[in-house]
Amino acid sequence: MQEIKNRRSIRKYKDMQVSDTDLMKILEAGRLAPSGSNTQPWHFIIIKNEEMKKAIAEIDHKQEWMLKAPIFIACAADIRCRIEFPEIMCCDEKCDSYELKQIIRDSAIAIGYMLLEAEHIGLGTCWTGWYTQEDMKRVLGLPDYMYVNGIITLGYADECPNSRPRRSLEEIVSYEV
Repeated sequence: MQEIKNRRSIRKYKDMQVSDTDLMKILEAGRLAPSGSNTQPWHFIIIKNEEMKKAIAEIDHKQEWMLKAPIFIACAADIRCRIEFPEIMCCDEKCDSYELKQIIRDSAIAIGYMLLEAEHIGLGTCWTGWYTQEDMKRVLGLPDYMYVNGIITLGYADECPNSRPRRSLEEIVSYEV
């Protein structure tokens, strides 16, 4: 619970590199996440190249703060795990496919696991997603059958944001009658 209580979206990072060992721990946490029918749709792309990071930050609503993070992890999902003929289906924000929603759900669980593992080992993260699929897939060189569920910025936090207000359990929990 401590990692859940302490995790914050970090937008300021120290000029320190993340070890490959720590990066692998975070990726392993994502790999171990549950998924419907064990489809494991996720694919993680590690981005350290400054030019690539600039291109991503530009299409992610020009969020220049992202560039201070030493690593980006692009979290994509392969729709072929549930869709037999992906070439006949749209794979973007406008798609209303139930299968795509399942794939997004499953890869979101993996992202959540990675955020918590990063917090556990003392690293800061922020999950971003203010882009279009078309633009992000173009920059990442991904095929149409991939869906980019988020970009995680990763590094050592150079800020300690206060916790944000949360609704009480009484407001969000009900019991069957």
